[in-house]
Amino acid sequence: MTEAVEQRHFIQQIIDADIESGKWGAPGDQSVITTRFPPEPNGYLHIGHAKAIFISHGMAREFGGKFNLRFDDTNPAKEEVEFVESIKHDLEWLGTNWDGEVCFASDYFGQMYDWAVELINKGLAYVDESTPEQIREMRGKVGAAGTDSPFRDRPASESVDLFAQMKAGEIENGKMVLRAKIDMASTNLNMRDPVMYRVVNTPHHRTGDEWHIYPMYDWAHGLEDSIEGVTNSLCSLEFQDHRPLYDWFIDAINKGKSEDDAIRHPQQTEFSRLSISYTNMSKRYMRQLVEENHVDGWDDPRMITLASFRRRGYTPESIKEFVVGVGVTKFNAMMDFGRLEGALRDDLNKRTPRRMAVLDPIKLVITNWGEHGDEDRVEMMDAINNPEDENAGTREIPIGKELWIERADFMIDPPKKFFRLGIDREVRLRCGYWVKCHDFKEDAEGNVTEVHCTYDPNTRGGNNPPADEEGKVRKVKGTIHWVCASDCIDAEIRLFDRLYKTEKPGKETGDHLDDLNNDSLEIRTGCKLERTFASVTPDEPVWPDGVRRFQFERTGYFCVDKDSTDGKMVFNRTATLRDSWAKKR
Repeated sequence: MTEAVEQRHFIQQIIDADIESGKWGAPGDQSVITTRFPPEPNGYLHIGHAKAIFISHGMAREFGGKFNLRFDDTNPAKEEVEFVESIKHDLEWLGTNWDGEVCFASDYFGQMYDWAVELINKGLAYVDESTPEQIREMRGKVGAAGTDSPFRDRPASESVDLFAQMKAGEIENGKMVLRAKIDMASTNLNMRDPVMYRVVNTPHHRTGDEWHIYPMYDWAHGLEDSIEGVTNSLCSLEFQDHRPLYDWFIDAINKGKSEDDAIRHPQQTEFSRLSISYTNMSKRYMRQLVEENHVDGWDDPRMITLASFRRRGYTPESIKEFVVGVGVTKFNAMMDFGRLEGALRDDLNKRTPRRMAVLDPIKLVITNWGEHGDEDRVEMMDAINNPEDENAGTREIPIGKELWIERADFMIDPPKKFFRLGIDREVRLRCGYWVKCHDFKEDAEGNVTEVHCTYDPNTRGGNNPPADEEGKVRKVKGTIHWVCASDCIDAEIRLFDRLYKTEKPGKETGDHLDDLNNDSLEIRTGCKLERTFASVTPDEPVWPDGVRRFQFERTGYFCVDKDSTDGKMVFNRTATLRDSWAKKR
């Protein structure tokens, strides 16, 4: 019987071949492999970025190479230190730490400026005074050549002088740009004299007022990789048509240089980006959601930023499991959001301690609790902390005459297959006793306020009662959770659902806001929880990110929100116990 051979994805195969051929160093030397993650600090990272991070970080670690974190901070008008710090935090949270110091495009502004001047002097770049609208018009369309700018043949010395004025802040925003001189008839529109620099008279978060021109992404991107010695520039498919431009820029810089002075050509390889149903991966749309107050900030738990997933209680392990499961291909496909939630449930089910919490409470009174004159007594019951983890042990929870139960666990006139409480219906209180309903109370509006039951003392711990004289054992079909009314805490519970109500937001109308789910957040106050929530107990696992996560019995997975205080606990619903959206579909 032959052993199964691991199927390596196409990026691994490319790197395998490069190592064997000695493309980057001595044949067989894996340590030369260098990858990077190059985010723009103009917003928070979203889950789509997680795929790019795990691929690039994974390749560096697999081959024993180097992984860089580099910020493409080339647009001071939209960049903030807040975004830089949030991105660093996200990578650390995912467990994808970078090697060495954090890199910035702004570290290379001087070198890139010098190279731009070189291209002007080589006749491969020129300063253009056309308006943005005119440049767009000159570019032409697919199937039809563009037209030359009237400034295309401007003398190099004049362009060098104007470029220096742009750098010095002597030119107004939008008055001039530096363009590469390539081919206005190219079938690849990216090659039709692309803009390399534009004037932006805005202070930069790192360089202050030193620069008044900033490189365009296409000019800077490949050069940054080359400066840092990146061997494998891994990016999503939308950059495939930009690759010839990146190569042209490096070839243009190398033109006329000796082999020793030439700069390196990184190997760019593209893969399919991550698309998930019921989400929108556009950072521009995310910014709109935040700035127009459709959500409460970049880390609102309904968003798909990594910060929002963390706040909602997702684990980095579940996100990695989902992303790795998607695979590395060149085929764009929509992933079901339910797959991500499934990976989360698999992880949390194994690790989260169980607790009881009542989100919509009504009072349950055990009317025969004090039949021996001890109606104020409180008994302690053993409750299993996690049936999936035999080392998690048990905890003690109190039970007394009055309890809180979920309003949905009682019906005045229940149908036959309602296996919870109703008149003459009997259920098991999880880890408690069996109780049988005989009465209830209503307020003036007809809302049930109390459910009256008797309990069977022979069912302590929720166990079956002894057999009767005929050897028959009474059985119940329903089990409900509860909280002791005399020893509990109040809490606010935030029930989050998907932010969008359709699989492809904006597909029908063109506006993603039209598909916002108005029921994506429900806030419940006065919820009743076990007192064990009030402090960290020995059975709670220590989560590296400091988030306290739980499974609420019969309800779902929840975590403690950052808004919690000593006087008021706030919980976020991470996920329901089952995929409710699958049932809707």
